[in-house]
Amino acid sequence: MKANPVVAVVGATGAVGVEFMTCLEQRKFPLGELWLFASARSDGKTMRFRGQLLTVRELTPEVFKGVDIALFSAGGGISKKFAPLAVQAGAVVVDNSSAFRMDPQTPLVVPEINPQEIGRHHGVIANPNCSTIIALVPLWPIHRVNRIRRVIAATYQAASGAGAAAMRELQESTRAALEGREHPPTVLPHPYAFNVFSHNAAVDPQTGYNEEEIKMARETRKIFNDPEIRVSATCVRVPVLRAHCEALNIVCHHPIEPDQVRQLLAAAPGVKIVDNPAKNYFPMPRDASGQGDVLVGRIRRDLSDPSGHSIALFVAGDQLLKGAALNAVQIAEKLL
Repeated sequence: MKANPVVAVVGATGAVGVEFMTCLEQRKFPLGELWLFASARSDGKTMRFRGQLLTVRELTPEVFKGVDIALFSAGGGISKKFAPLAVQAGAVVVDNSSAFRMDPQTPLVVPEINPQEIGRHHGVIANPNCSTIIALVPLWPIHRVNRIRRVIAATYQAASGAGAAAMRELQESTRAALEGREHPPTVLPHPYAFNVFSHNAAVDPQTGYNEEEIKMARETRKIFNDPEIRVSATCVRVPVLRAHCEALNIVCHHPIEPDQVRQLLAAAPGVKIVDNPAKNYFPMPRDASGQGDVLVGRIRRDLSDPSGHSIALFVAGDQLLKGAALNAVQIAEKLL
């Protein structure tokens, strides 16, 4: 990889695409050129980067000639079609969709956890699911010293996880609800304002788990390189614009104390402890939004487990940043 690579953003006009550009600019990524691609309807649109206006071009099969790193966030179908073409043209693809995550030949990477996997890529590196990343960044420091045997997760997922259109739907439906107007949902399956509902991913009729919940279990095993870790998740949409929260309950191989967890997390990259019982101040989406750390609090022993092996905690992380764009840009930085 050359020192000042040509970087392409695929899906540049989407919510994650915009955050790709913000991360590249704020982190002073040493790129030579930035090329922006999106669907035909965005062809010719301009977007600002480092004080200049860049023109968005339509994504076509031949656009990758000369690209060194391609950051994809345009959906699994687009990734399956265009990522191999980018690799054939000489680019390394960092893909934010689920298209390649469980491919045995494709590294699934969270840089704070398994950066060594980047080196075995065959042209594509997969970005994990946002809920998986936000859970695993604070769980890894615990797992590496006291193996986590089981994780029970309940997620509180923001509109940003369903894209810019879902964020607009939340805003518009909330405005309509406050004004006493009807606002039938068009992006998500249920009314969003002042409502909570099961994640909109398809449900497997055999297991009763939806795709988001299954992703969390499978991706955790792959990222931790631990096929025996047991994960059960319940994923829920909440009326928050961005930043997911998760209630996590873990069972460790050896007994563990809350103070041990705090010590491990205090020294962990990408983690910030927000745990103030006296002021009842713990991780919140409004504090997690717009910054890259995963906030962790409510760190306490699970009193229902008298063996002392279980810990409960609550986390919040920006889904568009650490859950998506920031993680991908950190992978790209490792490529350099």
